[in-house]
Amino acid sequence: MPYIPFTEEQKLQANSVDLAEFLRRRGERLIPSSSEYRMASDHSVTIRGSEWYDHAAREGGGPISFVQARYGLSYPQAVSPLLGREGIAYPQAKPPKSDAPKEFSLPPASPTMRRVYAYLLQRRRIDQAVLTAFVRAGLIYEDAKYHNAVFVGKDEHGAARHAHRRSAGDRGNPFRINAAGSDARYSFHWTGTSGRLYVFEAPIDLLSFLTLYPEDWQAHSYVALCGLGEQAMLWMLEQNTALQKVLLCLDRDRAGMEAAARLTDRLRERGYTQIS
Repeated sequence: MPYIPFTEEQKLQANSVDLAEFLRRRGERLIPSSSEYRMASDHSVTIRGSEWYDHAAREGGGPISFVQARYGLSYPQAVSPLLGREGIAYPQAKPPKSDAPKEFSLPPASPTMRRVYAYLLQRRRIDQAVLTAFVRAGLIYEDAKYHNAVFVGKDEHGAARHAHRRSAGDRGNPFRINAAGSDARYSFHWTGTSGRLYVFEAPIDLLSFLTLYPEDWQAHSYVALCGLGEQAMLWMLEQNTALQKVLLCLDRDRAGMEAAARLTDRLRERGYTQIS
């Protein structure tokens, strides 16, 4: 490709483009996740303002490096579309908000769980005994405002520290987001007494697995990462040294398989050998 000179102002403009809007206008679907977005086509990639991070590859940067890596383009080929030279103008990302931690609180609960029960029992076919066990433990409820299913994560003292909200329906694009201030270490989980820990991407994956394999399920431990991060899995292992066998139950797609390889490496670094 012929050399294209860019001014410093143009380079700054290109590297300040709102990445979420850039991807939407190019047909990509994004999933809200707290204060950022996750790519529907690759859950390991998160977007926030003009920044991106690939949790599987453990690399990130600004819009120019994203376009280069994602679409296999050279530097000038990446800068040109970001500057609108393909006829599409992209807005600049808003200045990042303060990174001061937000105080966590559970969404107010609905007096009933009619919609969540209908969704989980009738549409997702979750076993009623399994669902009842989680509800009685205060780990699943229906929020009052939007009637979403709320999957609660508690710390070692039994205090709620994480909440994952999921729309009680599958029409259109389902709404999935972690409540502001959630601590990723305490994602939705169940603590058993055996030496097995099962690791999932989403709470409904976890519940579906227990529905398929209900025999003596309460004896084992389970965690839903609510994404592909490793924090909750590692916290579970730190809290219970009896957990020695880790079973990674992630999606069989590119992001899930790459995450399984990455999590396996993390486990081996910490001396775990029983991984499947």
